[in-house]
Amino acid sequence: MIGLDPVTIALRIPVLLIVITVHEFAHARMAFHYGDATAHRQGRMNLNPINHLDPIGSLMILLVGFGWAKPVPINPLNFNRYRSGLRWVSFAGPMSNLIFGFISLVVFRILINVGLITFAGTDYGHLAFDFFQQLIMINIYLALFNLLPIPPLDGSKILMSFLSDEHLGLYRQLERYAPLILIGLIITGILGTIIFPLARFVLLIYETIIQYIPGL
Repeated sequence: MIGLDPVTIALRIPVLLIVITVHEFAHARMAFHYGDATAHRQGRMNLNPINHLDPIGSLMILLVGFGWAKPVPINPLNFNRYRSGLRWVSFAGPMSNLIFGFISLVVFRILINVGLITFAGTDYGHLAFDFFQQLIMINIYLALFNLLPIPPLDGSKILMSFLSDEHLGLYRQLERYAPLILIGLIITGILGTIIFPLARFVLLIYETIIQYIPGL
């Protein structure tokens, strides 16, 4: 999946816009469901990708396949159920990418079966194939990356929603070191050794489910 050739980068740009928009819209919509309209009032509960791009996080997605978006503004104090709201609002982004990745795979299979994507002597067929592979896998990578329990990723907030007040205080003391931990994991390649095998496992689950869908 990793590649720096011009075609790969060109295909990742529209994929980037799609997956980040889906991810952040899901956070904003779930927060609104739990009573927090902060993102809605600030114009972030929409499907405009320009509103959700983070320069560094977007560059990471283009180069290595996983990264982050500009977080939507959320005030957990507005949630009608604090811990439940924090948990599901945080999980909404990764969950939306996992669902969208599966839907993308289903659409891809349908397009192949009806002959709209073919490989017989056409550059279009190969580009379409590569586009859907990027769309499927980057959705999975983005979801898994954000589920890591490292602040400020979504996984850290999910974990916080389960911690007692005592352990929550201890965990928050680690937040100051989180950026260094994250950078270290990326530079050393440890992050890739965690995410890529998990992504293949998720893809295997997708493939297993698809076997039970007639016509696919």
